[in-house]
Amino acid sequence: MRSRRRLFCFKSKIKSASSLVRIVRSLRRRGRRVVFTNGCFDILHAGHVSYLESARNKGDVLVVGINSDSSVRRLKGRRRPVVSQARRAEVVAALESVDYVVIFPEDTPERLILALRPDVLVKGGDWKIKDIVGSRFVLENGGHVCSIKFVKGLSTTSLIRKISHALS
Repeated sequence: MRSRRRLFCFKSKIKSASSLVRIVRSLRRRGRRVVFTNGCFDILHAGHVSYLESARNKGDVLVVGINSDSSVRRLKGRRRPVVSQARRAEVVAALESVDYVVIFPEDTPERLILALRPDVLVKGGDWKIKDIVGSRFVLENGGHVCSIKFVKGLSTTSLIRKISHALS
């Protein structure tokens, strides 16, 4: 019974965009600081875990937007994603640092950011603040935008290369 309860717990973190908008409004009315970040999170690795922990420390509630399968293909190529959007959402939702997960079909989370109106917007260290999608909107509405350094040598692309090399 205990394992079934945990399964429900992390799957219940995965929300539609419309339900998440209502949840975030309620959280904000209660004074909670909402942090938003996004990515493909194709093959979850230690760099992702570290990044999401750091993002979570920027506020009270961490919302993670995950690119849909079609979006990942457009951004990363026809061989990606390796893991389906449903499974990627489950793995990210299972992390203690993550409060909510939402899958978005567009190439950028701009529409989602405009709807959620996060207090803090976070992206990885390869992004300059001015280039982060939604940064202008968040800043103009009194929020903060942060760029978090990556763990050196960890990326999904490099992990896929290592696996391919090991198998050849």
